[in-house]
Amino acid sequence: MYKSKTQSAKYKVKARNLKFYVLSSSFALFALHLALCFAQPISSTELIKDAKQYDGKMVAYQGEVVGDIMIRGKCAWLSVNDGSNAIGIWVDTKLIKDILHTGSYKEKGDLVEIKGEFNRSCFEHGGDLDIHTQSIDKISSGREISQALNIKALHFALGLFYAVFLLFLLKLWRSKRGVPLL
Repeated sequence: MYKSKTQSAKYKVKARNLKFYVLSSSFALFALHLALCFAQPISSTELIKDAKQYDGKMVAYQGEVVGDIMIRGKCAWLSVNDGSNAIGIWVDTKLIKDILHTGSYKEKGDLVEIKGEFNRSCFEHGGDLDIHTQSIDKISSGREISQALNIKALHFALGLFYAVFLLFLLKLWRSKRGVPLL
């Protein structure tokens, strides 16, 4: 079958338009991906202060994982502290396999960057402020904190122990002799 020149020209225009839409959509998705990848982390103070503005939006948040990781089925709760405040993070357990250290008295927690949806008042979690995580990037590993022995405190404690022990011996000696203590 032979197509007319006008039909052929229409198909070329449609193909050109389709190429334009595919390329522009691809570029828009790439730009959105770059915006998420290079977004500056927002502070907990800003999130709390401007919670209404960020509600339901994707945010990047960075801080130290502190406390316990609380597994709840296929998901878990993390507490991430940026130095000012800690925010609850709801995350799929598959994403936390690299987190080895959580901040406590004995450990410095892993430093992570969280990207996810911020909720000012999460209906799913009883109205709490939280972030539902899409991705976690571990920035640096935590470590154990070694506590140096305080020699002055040790000497003071030993001296106090010896003083109490000597007072006990004195009391015992006086009670056997029948001498009143005071």
